[in-house]
Amino acid sequence: MGQGAASSGGEPELTGRQRLVAGLWPPRVSRAQLVVALLLFVLGLGLAIQVRSTSDNSALRGARQEDLVRILDELDDRTKRLEDEKQRLEDQRTELETSSDQAEEARKQTLEKERQLGILAGTVAAEGPGITLTIDDGAGSVESDMLLDAIQELRAAGAEAIQINGVRVVADSYFSGGDGDIQVDGTKISAPYRFKVIGKPQDLEPALNIPGGVVQTLEKEQATATVTRSGKIVVDALRPVERPDYARSSSQ
Repeated sequence: MGQGAASSGGEPELTGRQRLVAGLWPPRVSRAQLVVALLLFVLGLGLAIQVRSTSDNSALRGARQEDLVRILDELDDRTKRLEDEKQRLEDQRTELETSSDQAEEARKQTLEKERQLGILAGTVAAEGPGITLTIDDGAGSVESDMLLDAIQELRAAGAEAIQINGVRVVADSYFSGGDGDIQVDGTKISAPYRFKVIGKPQDLEPALNIPGGVVQTLEKEQATATVTRSGKIVVDALRPVERPDYARSSSQ
C-alpha cells in the first residue's frame, strides 16, 4: 500500500497546516478564563466611567481667569481674617491668665462680646470705617436678586454691619419682589438704594468693582453704582430683640 494514500482507518491523512488550524479553531476557552475576561472588562468600564465623571464635575472647569483670581483673593482675605480672629482670642486668653483682677477682666470681655453679638444681630448701633454704595435705578431694571448679590459680595469681603435705606441687614435677612417693588425683610425700599457698610474700605470697594462683579452687572442693566469710602460710617437701623420661644442656654 502506498504512502499518503489513506490512513489505516480509511480516512485521508491531514497535512501539517490542516492539523495546526484544527488545533487553533474553534478556540478552547475554559470557564476560569471566561470569568477572568469578564472581570477585566467590568473593571475597565468602571475606571472609564469614574475618570469621565471626575472630569465633568470639576468645579473650576472652564472658569474665566478673572473668576479664578477673585476666588483666590477671597480665600486669601478669609484666611487672613481667621488668623486675625485666632490671634485676638489668644490675646484674650493671655489677658485672663495674667490679669491681677481676673473677675473684672472676664466681665469686661463679656460685655465686649455682648456688644459684638449685638452688632451682628442688628440690635445695637455701630460705627466705623467703611463705604457707602448708592445704586440709582432710573430704568427700573434692578431686581431683588441683584441687591442680594451685592450683600453677599460685601460679606465675602469682610463687611461687619450693613443697612439699606434704613433697614438693618443681618444673617437671616431676605429680599423679595422686583420692578420697583423690592422688599427687605418685608419692608419696601425704593431707588436710589443706599447701602451703609462698615468694614475695611480697601477690601470692600475692590470687591464690588471686580470684572464681572456687582458694579458691571448693574451697569449692564442701565443702573449706576457709586462707591464712596469713608473713615466713619454709622449704621443705626436696629432690629427688635426677639426672645426665642423654645431655645434656652445650656450653660450651668
